[in-house]
Amino acid sequence: EVQLQASGGGLVQPGGSLRLSCAASGFTFDDKVISWFRQAPGKEREGIACISDRRASTYYADSVKGRFTISRDNAKNTVYLQMNYLKPEDTAVYFCATGHFAEATLNEAPYAYWGQGTLVTVSS
Repeated sequence: EVQLQASGGGLVQPGGSLRLSCAASGFTFDDKVISWFRQAPGKEREGIACISDRRASTYYADSVKGRFTISRDNAKNTVYLQMNYLKPEDTAVYFCATGHFAEATLNEAPYAYWGQGTLVTVSS
């Protein structure tokens, strides 16, 4: 059974940092593209960061480029999202996701497996 467990959310002040983790099980981890999505209150879910399989190429939405970094530790079956210079507009529930495809994408359509989400609140 494919499982994704997101963690690391919390309350942080503007300008602060957080690191999210996504622990995966039930599939061959290093074969899979894994991405982070987020959904802010009243808004649609958006893809923000993606990391490809073994080559670990990374892709970012313009809204987080230069502030967020996605990485993976294949030995630990874990993907991370380091978030720096957080803004109030980064407040959202953050999800990690994966699926049965090879090409990295921030389009959520191909993603079949989702973690439960972790809430990030950026506020003073």
